[in-house]
Amino acid sequence: MTDLSIRARTLLDLHTAPGIFVLANVWDVASARVVAATDGVRAVATASHAIAATFGYEDGENIPLDVHLDMVGRIAAAVDLPVTMDFEAGYGDAGETARRAIGAGVVGGNLEDRMQPLDDAVAAVEAVLRAGRDAGIDFVLNARTDTFLHADAEAQRSDLVTEAVRRGRAFLGAGAPVVFVPGVVEREEIVALVDGIGRGKVSLMAVPGATPPVRELQEMGVARLSTGPFTQRVALTALQDAAAELVAGGVLPPATRGLS
Repeated sequence: MTDLSIRARTLLDLHTAPGIFVLANVWDVASARVVAATDGVRAVATASHAIAATFGYEDGENIPLDVHLDMVGRIAAAVDLPVTMDFEAGYGDAGETARRAIGAGVVGGNLEDRMQPLDDAVAAVEAVLRAGRDAGIDFVLNARTDTFLHADAEAQRSDLVTEAVRRGRAFLGAGAPVVFVPGVVEREEIVALVDGIGRGKVSLMAVPGATPPVRELQEMGVARLSTGPFTQRVALTALQDAAAELVAGGVLPPATRGLS
């Protein structure tokens, strides 16, 4: 068994084990090493929005795939943990993008459906999983539905839950181990998604000041929680606050640690 297949199996086991799997997303080698060295961290997830911002691009596949993959490859080479990549909607060819990501050392990934016709979204999921099989690994796909993110402001939330469940079940049927539903923070909606998609099958994004605590999400049956761009925003908030304090005549935070 290759190192890559071992990492893939480890990542899959983390998604299917009892209890919630928590990922703090990273965007460069420094952030990846800091997160990987944190007690309790078992895998590393990249954030496409954060990586794009690092290079001065807007989110939404505006960063060239070659640049994106180069950074992800550097991250994968810098840590001894499984790495899962957010490759957005697949850059026009989800299977080929997954193949290239695997070549860069990645063993899992997020794939957005962007509310394209369900048959097309399922075909993209199947293409990614096929790329994993062709590479001899159990690629761990966090199949994302943008039902809530792309919804009209007037949409009925119950209808959105129903559509997310419909898409989520289809992605599970195509072989994805978990379904990512960003944009949901209300407890009632989370419970409804878990009831509809399955306990241990729903993946969410943590939103500062809105998402319930991890321990509560675990009790609800959520499988995975990641942070997307918010960990980068935590770091940049601390940076701006430190700069403001310093230029105002103060000092750098005394509790600053040498993490890089």
